[in-house]
Amino acid sequence: QIIQIELHSQILLFSLLQSPHSPVKHKTSLLQSPHSPVKHKTHTNSTSKITTAMATMIIASPKLKLHLSKLKSLTLATTSLSLSFAFPPPSFAFEKAALFDFNLTLPIIVVEFLFLMVALDKLYFTPLGNFMDERDTSIRDKLNSVKDTSEEVKQLEEQANTVLKAARAEIALALNQMKKETQVEVEAKIAEGRKKVDAELQEARVNLERQKEETIKALDSQIAALSQDIVNKVLPTA
Repeated sequence: QIIQIELHSQILLFSLLQSPHSPVKHKTSLLQSPHSPVKHKTHTNSTSKITTAMATMIIASPKLKLHLSKLKSLTLATTSLSLSFAFPPPSFAFEKAALFDFNLTLPIIVVEFLFLMVALDKLYFTPLGNFMDERDTSIRDKLNSVKDTSEEVKQLEEQANTVLKAARAEIALALNQMKKETQVEVEAKIAEGRKKVDAELQEARVNLERQKEETIKALDSQIAALSQDIVNKVLPTA
């Protein structure tokens, strides 16, 4: 509904501008002919009547009564626009257009332009150029100082490389020492384990020899007893 209201107001404004009593046509007539107070009064009255009629139409519409508070600003804007067209400036009312007339305006404009250029050169361009030159000089000095410190950076890099080499050598020595110590410990443990294994093997061998001898003795006694039994069975006793 608000969009319809705005469209309705724009249509009314367009019809106002296209009417024979339009303030734009009034302005054109003022440019082409001397200003007439009677015509100016007539156009003012017609503009006021059109504005009053437009406000009456907006208030009388039943669909727009709810949005009356929102249309106050639009009505005021339309009224102010109509009044601005109704009262043209005195330059349009009393002077004719003179596009190619030569008078003192052009030399004055040229002098003002030259004065403006000189003022801008003294107040803006010259200080700006000095500032840019100083900034360029400071940047070049900083770049030169950075180039001068490149040798110091190289020396620091060499010192860092020497420190890293020394640290790597120390770490390598420590690792070798740790390897040797661990190798000695491992060899000692291996030797101890071998000794234990050899002792256990020797003890097992001794036990096996003893058991072997005992077994042989037992077998010898059994063989002697069996042979005696066989002899007794084969040869009868007398």
